[in-house]
Amino acid sequence: MITETLQKAREFEAHYGPLIPPEERPAFHATPTIGWMNDPNGFSVYKGEYHLFYQYHPYSNEWGPMHWGHLKTKDFLHWERLPAALAPDAPYDASGCFSGGALELPDGRQLLMYTGVRRERTPEGLLQDRQTQCVAIGDGVDYEKFDANPVLTADDLPAGGSVEDFRDPKIWQEPDGSYRAVIGNRCADGSGAILLYSSADAVHWAYEGTLDASRGQYGLMWECPDFFELDGAQVLFTSPQDVTPIGLEFHAGNCTACFIGDYDAGTHTFTRRSVQAVDYGIDFYAMQTLLTSDGRRVMIAWMQNWNTVSAKQHGARWFGQMTLPRELHIRDGRLIQTPVRELEGCRTRPVIHRHIPVSGEINLPGVRGRVLDMTVDIQPIGTDSYRCFRLHVAKNGECVTTIRYRPDQGTVKIDRSRSGLHHDIVHTRSFFVRPRNGALRLRVILDRFSVEVFVNDGEQAASAVIYTPMEADAISFEADGTVMMDVEKYDLTFEKREGQAYGNETV
Repeated sequence: MITETLQKAREFEAHYGPLIPPEERPAFHATPTIGWMNDPNGFSVYKGEYHLFYQYHPYSNEWGPMHWGHLKTKDFLHWERLPAALAPDAPYDASGCFSGGALELPDGRQLLMYTGVRRERTPEGLLQDRQTQCVAIGDGVDYEKFDANPVLTADDLPAGGSVEDFRDPKIWQEPDGSYRAVIGNRCADGSGAILLYSSADAVHWAYEGTLDASRGQYGLMWECPDFFELDGAQVLFTSPQDVTPIGLEFHAGNCTACFIGDYDAGTHTFTRRSVQAVDYGIDFYAMQTLLTSDGRRVMIAWMQNWNTVSAKQHGARWFGQMTLPRELHIRDGRLIQTPVRELEGCRTRPVIHRHIPVSGEINLPGVRGRVLDMTVDIQPIGTDSYRCFRLHVAKNGECVTTIRYRPDQGTVKIDRSRSGLHHDIVHTRSFFVRPRNGALRLRVILDRFSVEVFVNDGEQAASAVIYTPMEADAISFEADGTVMMDVEKYDLTFEKREGQAYGNETV
């Protein structure tokens, strides 16, 4: 049944969404139809296509009562807009349909599992959120909420678990046909934990145990978990809140964490081997993954930062975008991430420069643009060490975004201080890279309003939103000292393929 609340949202987005010109959006990153977007939800395969839902407030570009927006794609680059999937229209989710997961059921229907939020007044007169887990089942466009919602409540929490911070189920099916879900929670000590639940039918659930917990080490509430096997290891993703800085690995505030380890299915226990950040840039949160039909583990995330959401373009009718989907691997005990390979099919007009000595600042013929895929390799010349290398993008006389490498420190820094955002927010982030005797490889993806940097074949990634005017499309290279440089640059085009329709795309 399509409720009045959901129908209102669908009519609003159908009327106002198409009024936004394509040039006001990224060329290939997912954006909301209209209004506000945050966490990716339900990133999954359904009937051979990739579905992406998202936290959505269609009526303004500010966070509001959460709906679920809906997109789908065949290639992770062309996004077809579908009507809003969920609205806060039931007593158990009247204050919002928060994040969750999705999967295809054996009978061909699609199940959404999400957090329903209702607000109650405590005996002391304070308003308190009550978070429960709910399901809705549908056909890929329309969804019916389960009659017996919520399917997980405070009664299903371990001792000391929080009813205010119990959210973001990520669901999957095991080889034996049963289902599992990981859900974020807060323990009695106030710090975060990831809870594991099991089900035979995806609607009746039982608590299995606490998969992992912060114990005050990596922030407080752990949001948006994901749990999957990758290259012989088990990986746990989460987005911790209120993190205390740890070197250059974890910055203050809301972060992302990747725990690599081993999982004992018999005892439902996870043992960590290593911990690292997922993305080292400024704008990245709430990642989700799916397993493609050809066996790739692909991740997408909200390319934004809760501490910077007040910084918006004047008059913008949408806010929030997703990262370019990334393929994941484990190499040498670390998470590796690279742009989905489908992006290479959109490359056009190659410009290649080899063995270019750089001392001071230079430009190269044909190297400019705001929608592009560019790889830069630098090597020291002889035994002389250089002090610093800088790559400047989205540049004109006033604006520039800079990626800087300091070989003596082993750090890369992304700096968008002059990228068109006139707000006193976070503009820089630095992180360590593994030493390669002064050599460095940067793959940089630009898409109008963002820059994503992949360092040394995906050993680190760093994402940032930029609002530099589109005419700022110059690129330059700068070295303190001398380096030898190779540059391979491609424009990216996203025209419709012959005989293929994508509906109301973001492109």
